[in-house]
Amino acid sequence: MIDASRGSVYYRPRPTTCADLALMRRIDELHLEYPFAGSRMLRDLLAGDGIKVGRLHVGTLMKRMAIEAIYRRPNTSKPAPGHRIYPYLLRKLPVTRPNHVWAMDITYSAPRPTIGGAYVWNAREKGGTCERLAPCCEGA
Repeated sequence: MIDASRGSVYYRPRPTTCADLALMRRIDELHLEYPFAGSRMLRDLLAGDGIKVGRLHVGTLMKRMAIEAIYRRPNTSKPAPGHRIYPYLLRKLPVTRPNHVWAMDITYSAPRPTIGGAYVWNAREKGGTCERLAPCCEGA
């Protein structure tokens, strides 16, 4: 028996309608004029041409045509100048038994009566456990 659902075997994709093809041609023309325009701006430009279409449909057609707006993205992957890169000391160490490797993380959580404080994370064979050390902001 083949492990394939009948829905995927008998599925025939619908051909693109003539209206969508004309819309895709106009979106492509507008994208060449305004490469920074996203689905919202393209929808507004199409409305200026007298074509009433929704933003989600414009976005779907943009995905089908593999076009996207060109805009500046944040450089979050670049390190700060002068930032020291610390070595990972456990890279080649096999963790083979419980209590072999310990890690500590002091985390501040928003002041709530029962949540917050310092926690110790104990690395074990099958997963970590979290134990509360000290309360933080009790009664706040």
